[in-house]
Amino acid sequence: TMTIHSEEHVVDVHVRSGVYSSDTIFDYSHGYIATRLFSRNACFILKIKKEYIPELREIGRLAFERQTMRDLYSPNNVWTLFQSGSSVLGRLKDWILYGKHIEQLCTGLPLYQ
Repeated sequence: TMTIHSEEHVVDVHVRSGVYSSDTIFDYSHGYIATRLFSRNACFILKIKKEYIPELREIGRLAFERQTMRDLYSPNNVWTLFQSGSSVLGRLKDWILYGKHIEQLCTGLPLYQ
């Protein structure tokens, strides 16, 4: 499921698929995306790069097209490969940088950037 909070410039994406379940937050006001993978009990954070990540107004349109057409081809589909690296637990300066929505998603989990 996807929820778009236009006034806060935030998109919540919830994937419920057993071991592959995850929650993702696109926080456009802070410029970061965070994904919490439940199978790994970790949060992965990346900076939004405008050339690869659709703008907020495009995400709703893409979701609608995807839902109605099922086999949508779009150059704006986003695939991410996470590589293991060193992790840190969120510090106060991290939460100021990433914002409250990502803090709520990732508090108490190792953060991978």
